[in-house]
Amino acid sequence: MNAFVARVDRIDERLDAAFEPLRNSRLLVYVFNTSSAVGDFGAIWHVIAVVGAINGTLTWPQAIALALLMGAESLLLNQGIKRIFRRRRPTVSGDDRFTVRRPATSSFPSGHASSAFFAAIVLSGWVDSGWTAAFFVFAVIIAMSRVVVRIHHVSDIVVGSFVGALLGTIALQFTASIT
Repeated sequence: MNAFVARVDRIDERLDAAFEPLRNSRLLVYVFNTSSAVGDFGAIWHVIAVVGAINGTLTWPQAIALALLMGAESLLLNQGIKRIFRRRRPTVSGDDRFTVRRPATSSFPSGHASSAFFAAIVLSGWVDSGWTAAFFVFAVIIAMSRVVVRIHHVSDIVVGSFVGALLGTIALQFTASIT
């Protein structure tokens, strides 16, 4: 197992170096700082749900269900899965180029990536398919932002995205009839 972890760490280090040019663009720093911030606590997804309920794209029961489901997903990830792995973040004290919140939990897997893909799956199952691409574009940008701002390793966001998509698919099976 140690050889596997060492191999993943080496891959993450190479991929992190590949992201460095993005960290030197003023525009991209702004985009990824902002994306990371709106992903905090799933804020963007809660806003989407409330706006959707106001404009009739979603129902209020769906907006409330999403909030409750995201809370459960976060609890499972942050108090369950992350406690098992306890992986250190790419920077212990943060990177001064970025103004993001420094989480207290471990790095693996990414909670931002998990909640983003969880919400994208659930919302895509509830609304017209025309919104699906937008939800997944938001999810990818939020997940990538965590690597660019040096809060997560690439493997953290890959696994977080997978976990969120899996949990979202399961949640959707139990909530498809909410109207």
